[in-house]
Amino acid sequence: MYLFGLISSSQYVVPNLHICYNCAMLTPLFSEDAELLPQTPLSVSRITSLIKHDLESRYPDVSVEGELSNCKIAASGHLYFSLKDEQAVMQGVMFRRDLLTLSFVPRDGMKVVARGGISLYAARGQYQLIARSLNHAGLGEILAMLEARKRKLAAEGLFDDSRKKPLPFFPTRIGVVTSPSGAAIRDIIKVLKRRNPKAHIILLPALVQGEEAAYSIAARIDQASRWNLAEVLIVGRGGGSIEDLLPFSDERVVRAVAASRIPVISAVGHETDWALCDYAADVRAPTPSAAAELASGDLGLIIREIDQFSEMLAHSMRRVLARARERLSMVSPRRMEALLVRKHIEMAQAFDTAVERMRTSMESRMEQLRRRLELAARTLEIANPHAVMKRGYSIVRKTDPSARARVVRSASEVQPGEQVHIVFASGEAGAIIEKTSQDNSS
Repeated sequence: MYLFGLISSSQYVVPNLHICYNCAMLTPLFSEDAELLPQTPLSVSRITSLIKHDLESRYPDVSVEGELSNCKIAASGHLYFSLKDEQAVMQGVMFRRDLLTLSFVPRDGMKVVARGGISLYAARGQYQLIARSLNHAGLGEILAMLEARKRKLAAEGLFDDSRKKPLPFFPTRIGVVTSPSGAAIRDIIKVLKRRNPKAHIILLPALVQGEEAAYSIAARIDQASRWNLAEVLIVGRGGGSIEDLLPFSDERVVRAVAASRIPVISAVGHETDWALCDYAADVRAPTPSAAAELASGDLGLIIREIDQFSEMLAHSMRRVLARARERLSMVSPRRMEALLVRKHIEMAQAFDTAVERMRTSMESRMEQLRRRLELAARTLEIANPHAVMKRGYSIVRKTDPSARARVVRSASEVQPGEQVHIVFASGEAGAIIEKTSQDNSS
């Protein structure tokens, strides 16, 4: 056997315990034939150093399963804790650099597997586990189960954004599905009283941990939706281990959240915690207090904004009235008469100017039309055949009925002895062609 613990007094004699100084290791030798070696007094520091070296050499890497208790993060950032089971307890520490790698916050009551080396804290003379990693006991199986369930529910469309409902702007009835004795409801009530004392809080008490919790939570959500008990619904609890939060990942709870006609805010645990109902809810809040912030309008802020708008409106109205009074103060009967006379003169001058401009435009247009008419008359006069005939020209037409009084334009069109009709500028005459001749120059 090995001796663990504090050697506090020389009066405690351990039979068959022999100390070997080889390699500075504490080696227990138990044998019925072994004789007790001569003992040399050792200092407390020396024996502690030997035990420390022996522990660190023999147990450099062990995994220990147990329940966390007395968890405390020091100002240095190191985590100090106890690891216990039904029969024993041991101390442990996790240094800051390793603590930062954890994906969860260690809390009292968590069942974990701590891996690290065994050492001895000389100042207190007690052995401890220097943990390099912490994992939830059975966490792998739980996470695998939750991941499979998440994929299944997502495939059914329960997590689609298209299903999400907007939160009401200023609800007056806020439902809360949680434990009536937990810290979550106290935090929610505290926030709602601060933000909107006029809001009514409807508590739907439910179990939040244990085998019956999932049924209890789902039943309360269905009840609130069926009877329209609230305008917005907060579903959640305070922090806990991943096992404690499992009811909020139960299919019954997720389906109830997705089916709720009331907008649902999921507020399960602390900011680093999560549950499947977070994905089905319309909004996910990191904490119950944050859920209360999201669910309620800040009445004080709204009143202050109304007061600001009222003051801005009153100030604007005062400025408008001041400008109106200033303009009215500048008005008198004599000023009004002068203003009207000036306006009358301006309008009369504008009217006279418009009339003169119109008259000038019309005269110019008429002159243009007159010139166009004269030009057309001269053109017609030049083209008038009677004017040409007055200059000594005449028109010769055939008298043959078949020729239809055709105008004769060439001597070749008539024959000697043929009768023609001659039209003069004044009068007409008949004639008989005696002879014809062609003018070859034409």
